[in-house]
Amino acid sequence: MPPAQRREQLIDAALQVILDQGYSGVSIEAVAREAGVTRPVVYDHFPNLGRLLHALSEREERISLEQLEEVVPDEPADKDPVELLAGGVRRFLEAVASRPATWRIILLPLEGTPAIVREYVETNRARTQERIAKLVRWALERPELPDDLDVELTARAIRVLGEDAGSTLLTDPARYPPERYEQLVREVLALVLP
Repeated sequence: MPPAQRREQLIDAALQVILDQGYSGVSIEAVAREAGVTRPVVYDHFPNLGRLLHALSEREERISLEQLEEVVPDEPADKDPVELLAGGVRRFLEAVASRPATWRIILLPLEGTPAIVREYVETNRARTQERIAKLVRWALERPELPDDLDVELTARAIRVLGEDAGSTLLTDPARYPPERYEQLVREVLALVLP
């Protein structure tokens, strides 16, 4: 197996061990067993467990941020705020459904989650909330929307509700599909907007 492909396989194996056994169950031996290789193969790519977990955190952070950039655009241009928000909720939940392992470690943190993982999550949560706040400010510039909303609290509410929607999708996808949340957002916005 080419080195880059083997490296990804080992990171995938580490993620699976974490999901199955929690962080307390992850070790070089457990990762090797999950990947179907020997410990020296793991050490060929990662000098220690800390570097492997760091590589895992970096990869999952990169993937989740790429998905969030599609959901929460930096420049909304001339999009309709209702479509942007309702469609954004659906796209976010579709992203969660497309990579449940990635989002499980973000939205459903396991007991014993290492500080480095918590730091990644909190840093990116703050970045995402700021992107949402930017969109809220943009939306409030439109004449048909109320301009006296508290931007910070609105952005926080949107982020928290989005995270909760992602969590319920991960734990019960049949009951809480993306389309159900999108419809709820449309119905609530229809009550609020003129």
